[in-house]
Amino acid sequence: MVVVDVLANALVTIKNNELRGARECIIYPSSKLVLRVLSVMKQHNYVGDFEYIEDGRGGKIRVYLIGRINDCGVIKPRVPVKKGDFAKWRERYLAARDVGILILSTSQGVMSDREAEARGIGGVLLAYVY
Repeated sequence: MVVVDVLANALVTIKNNELRGARECIIYPSSKLVLRVLSVMKQHNYVGDFEYIEDGRGGKIRVYLIGRINDCGVIKPRVPVKKGDFAKWRERYLAARDVGILILSTSQGVMSDREAEARGIGGVLLAYVY
């Protein structure tokens, strides 16, 4: 099995398990980026705890789901966003005003759009969750 986009694979796995009503899911293969995106999702209470499991083949992540995700996915192509342009992208990817978050990679790490806006920095859009 060849996985082209590990982050897209992880988010689809989470979304499918949420729709089925599962309490946990296993994501494999894993990456540092997936772990950082999960930590942002945990900060905003979209997923419960998660743990990395080393299996000698790229690792797995067990994610405990809390039933808060309606939709999530990656943003392709990865779009660079300036610090003042978040409203346009929220309108495009999120369901309604003040619902959900955009996750982006910045020079100061992976964070939500709200945190990046508060810090006054831009970045590259990775994913959305609501």
